[in-house]
Amino acid sequence: MTTGPADSPASLYGPVSLVMGVLALAAAVFASFVGISIPFLFGALAVIFGLLGLARGLHRGQCAAGSVTGAVAVLYPLVLAGALG
Repeated sequence: MTTGPADSPASLYGPVSLVMGVLALAAAVFASFVGISIPFLFGALAVIFGLLGLARGLHRGQCAAGSVTGAVAVLYPLVLAGALG
């Protein structure tokens, strides 16, 4: 059995961050239907997994994209609520 970066759970930080970020961004766009808790939860998880993946140095592009989309998903409902409220 070989051990290395491909065998560790840390190799999933990039794909998980990207998927969670995209789901959070989609939920943020439809926040009036699904509420704002789902974009906050998924966006926060995307940012956390993205930063952990960037620290490990695995799948850096996916980690960066997941972090950005997660951060946008967290900030979008806040900015929208501030502009409308």
